[in-house]
Amino acid sequence: MHSEKVVENTKPQYEALRLAKLMHYEILDTEAEYTFDRISHLATGIFKAPGAGICFEGNALLFQKSVVGHPPVNPKLPLCHNFNVVNEGGSSIITAPLQTPEGYLLGVIYVSTAEIIAPTETQTQMLSLLAEMVMDILASRIATRNAFRAYDDRLHVLIHDLKNPMTTISLQSELMGRIPAIDDKAVLIASKINSQSKKMVDSLNEILIPAKKAAGGYKPEKAQIDLKEVLEAVKLNFDLPLKHKGQSISINIYEPILIFGDVNKLTVIFSQLIDNAIKFSPLGTAINISHQLTTTELTVSVNDQGVGLTTEDLDKIFTKFAPLSAKPTGTESANGFGLITAGAFIDIHKGKLWAESPGKGLGTTFYVKLPLR
Repeated sequence: MHSEKVVENTKPQYEALRLAKLMHYEILDTEAEYTFDRISHLATGIFKAPGAGICFEGNALLFQKSVVGHPPVNPKLPLCHNFNVVNEGGSSIITAPLQTPEGYLLGVIYVSTAEIIAPTETQTQMLSLLAEMVMDILASRIATRNAFRAYDDRLHVLIHDLKNPMTTISLQSELMGRIPAIDDKAVLIASKINSQSKKMVDSLNEILIPAKKAAGGYKPEKAQIDLKEVLEAVKLNFDLPLKHKGQSISINIYEPILIFGDVNKLTVIFSQLIDNAIKFSPLGTAINISHQLTTTELTVSVNDQGVGLTTEDLDKIFTKFAPLSAKPTGTESANGFGLITAGAFIDIHKGKLWAESPGKGLGTTFYVKLPLR
């Protein structure tokens, strides 16, 4: 259960990562939702309490995502990592932590009783399960949202790439129609080509307009980066889940690797692959990252000692909603959107993603091939 993974968010070295995780879920300062109110109503029913709520802790501030009945306006800070009961003024406030799978405390689900009570073991378990439901909803929602964004970005990049040759066709056909002594039939054909290609360009522009208005845009912001530094930063972000499962990551790259790419999208790509390796590997195993370099391409491999993949799994692993035989080893959630997102961002970089596995129980290696420019 998530409550078994505890990180003291009073430690400065983890607070920045905790807040980054909270921002990752895109939950702060959003409207209250019926989905979360229903969970709060379930909490009031379990405890026969007059009120309940769901709140998240930002930078010393609380954000209430759900409030039903008559709970306290502000549960006291700091929020607690464990199931907690505070008795005061003839009433009880009972909380269960909202924690990420890595153990970062983001907030609590709580109930407020009209009298001092001692929760039963069943009530304790039920409130903890409701807390896990909240986190599962957030995780599924953000994974779906990110996958759609990545697919939209890839689609818009492909459309932009298609627009360039269509524009060239339009200009060339117009020039062809102006060639001296060209016969009337050729002029007519050139005119039709020019007209249709312009319509195509206009249609493509209509599709691109919303993407251009979107925050951040859709084009990769390529710059020269050291991919070794990117991988080291990604590894640091997984320090906690690696400790929880007794796993290790070895980055077998000993010199800078300069590549032109979008640092944010490349971070997402390798974060998804490493997260996948952690989830599908047993306790105490190793993950190895290595590379091969040519004058024009870089291939990075992420190898694990995990549950492995069958031939059927390999055929459909990058297909949306495809059922796979591989299951996470630590009750983690896995919806497949991570690989979909990584694949879309690799396409944007004109690269290639594939997986290889000797079979069930024999580990998996994911390969990312990227052009250096």
